[in-house]
Amino acid sequence: MATSAKFTPRKRSGGINITPFVDVLLVVLVIFILTSNASIPGIKVDLPKASSAMALEKPKTKAITIDNAGQVFLDAYPVTLPELEERLRTEKALTPDFPVIVRGDAAVQYAKVVEVLDLLRRIDLNQVGLVTGKPA
Repeated sequence: MATSAKFTPRKRSGGINITPFVDVLLVVLVIFILTSNASIPGIKVDLPKASSAMALEKPKTKAITIDNAGQVFLDAYPVTLPELEERLRTEKALTPDFPVIVRGDAAVQYAKVVEVLDLLRRIDLNQVGLVTGKPA
């Protein structure tokens, strides 16, 4: 006996498929994240050049900047050396092993950078980096 299967057409969804749209948006988001600037915003300084310059990757890093006039900044805010010491001690109490970077203008007096490095040593901060630019 022959049985015939009854053919019933499937109903098509009238909506728009948004999967490709979401894929494109995710690719654009990844590109944006990869091309975003990794430098710390703040005071404009002329960095000295070094062939072994490395990019920062930790978001909790504290940045100390010394401009060409010798003014010291902590995360883009001007501070005196006693204020800098107080703020770093407070941060060390909260996060004992946080990294610090020092950005010194190429024209700044070396003694000013040494003062800041000496202050960091007194506070017993061991994760200290000096930011340089790549040579041309």
